[in-house]
Order: sequence, then structure tokens, then C-alpha cells
Amino acid sequence: MAEDVITRKALQIGRQQADEVLRFRARELRRRASAVRRPRAAASVAAAPSIAPKLLRAVGGPASAGVLVAEGDSWFDYPLSDVLRLLEDHHGYEVESVAHKGDRAEDMAYGLGQLEELTRHLEKLLRRQIIPKAVLLSGGGNDVAGTEFAMLINHARSPVAGLNQHILTGVVDERIHVAYVTILSAVTRLCEQRLARRIPILVHGYDYPVPDGRGFLGGWGPLPGPWLEPGFREKGFDQLKERIALARQLIDRFNAMLQGIVKLPDFSHVRYVDLRNTLSGGKDYKKDWADELHPTREGFARIAKRFADELAALP
Repeated sequence: MAEDVITRKALQIGRQQADEVLRFRARELRRRASAVRRPRAAASVAAAPSIAPKLLRAVGGPASAGVLVAEGDSWFDYPLSDVLRLLEDHHGYEVESVAHKGDRAEDMAYGLGQLEELTRHLEKLLRRQIIPKAVLLSGGGNDVAGTEFAMLINHARSPVAGLNQHILTGVVDERIHVAYVTILSAVTRLCEQRLARRIPILVHGYDYPVPDGRGFLGGWGPLPGPWLEPGFREKGFDQLKERIALARQLIDRFNAMLQGIVKLPDFSHVRYVDLRNTLSGGKDYKKDWADELHPTREGFARIAKRFADELAALP
């Protein structure tokens, strides 16, 4: 099947899934409207107290840089610190997030959970007469890292040692590419139907990781890691320098895929944020990288600044 045919099909599937969610939400909203019309509920809303000015001052006042809606993976939902928290704390945005650590791009594309939750957040904002400044999307890292990672690599002693280009094509340039097109199509459709306009969508590639075998807090928690080193070790790549070079090729391939997507005519409202070389990969890399895949708080602050700069450039 030709690539443009696959892309058109993915666009169609995204719109269909958005319509399915919208039909479900329409039924739920009719029930909500009925509940709000009940005398007890109406009285409760009418009696809501005003907010004392000192309480507003204690949380930074009512001013805001704007409202963002986010869908994604652990870069948007990570213990202790992540991109979204720092967009709020360092740059003054209000973020409505449905991101969930560990989710793959395919989970977001074909499982309707995050999409339905995103729709609910848009509806809440609309009831408050707020139009979000942008939708942020993060995904794809979990589709290649972890237990599946070794499949991307030919053994170090193989005559074709290194990344397997055929598998990369299937995983990055087909599977993740199609999932991204589907997600973006669905989110675009939801915004058009709920907000009567296209909202800017920001997507990002990841920065160059250091596959040194470190997991979250030494390998503890729901997503302990490590995610890259075991695959490299299984395929005979014992030197960190070799691993870094191969991980760099993988990240470049992923970013190139995203750069191609934002050039599609249907996605003129989608912006790509290039995060490569934002974090250190040199001798002091542990200042920016908390583990193999996730930045430290300082590193996340650098990433959030890149997003803030891109948001500030939006019309």
C-alpha cells in the first residue's frame, strides 16, 4: 500500500475515533445537563462562595500565561518533575493533562481512554469560556524502549552490526508514524467539533540519551528501567561510547519521522519542537539525565523552556 494511501487511512481512522468519542460524550452531556437543572444542584452552584484575594495571592494570583491541554507519556507524567509541571511553575501556564507514564503511541492512537479524557477536559474549559492556547503531545519513546529494544539491534559481531534498518523502518517510519497521524487527526477533529476551530498542536522528538544502565531511583517504582542497556548488552555492545552513537542514530530517525508528519497538508497547525542537544551528553550528563530516558529536574527545566519559547511564538 502506498504511503499516501496509508496516511489517508490513518487520517480517516483518527477522525472516526474522534466522532465515536464525541457521540459518547454527547450522551453523557445530556445526562449532565439534566443533573444541573435539578433544584438542589442549581442551588448549590448559586451558593458557591467567592474567593478571598489573599487566597489567590497565595497561589500566585489569577494571572496566567494561558491554558494548555496535554496528552502523552512519562515526559509529561513522571514522579518528582516533568515538562508540564515546569511549564506551570516556571512559565505560568495552566495545564489540563491526560498524560500517563508508560503509554505507547499506539495506546494513545487506538485506545480511546486518553482521547475521551482529553475531550472531557476541553468541555470543562469551554464551560469556563476558555479556549486553550495549544495541545501538547508526547509519545513514541515507550514504543521502542524496554523489552522490545533489543529487536532493533543486530549483534555486535554480525556483519551488519548496529541498528537494523528494516525493523526501524517498520517500527518508526510505519507503526509510530501511522499512530501519530491517527492521534493528530483525532485531536484536530475534537478541537474542530468542540471548539469550532483548530488549536495549535505541539509534538516533540526526544533528546539524545545515555544508555548507562540507570533506572528510576536505582531501579525502583512502577517503571523501574533500565530501558536501553539490557538490549545493548544482549546484542554484545558493551562500550558506552558505542551505545551512545547507536542511540543517537535512533533519536535522529525518530525526529526525522516527526518532521515529515508536520509537513503534511492536513497538519499545518502542528508544530514540531526539536529538543536534540538541549541536554548534556558529555561527562556531566548526569546533571541533566536522571536515568536512561528521563531528565533531572534541571534537565526538564531546559526542556520546558524550549516548549515555552515555541508557545510564545504562536500567533
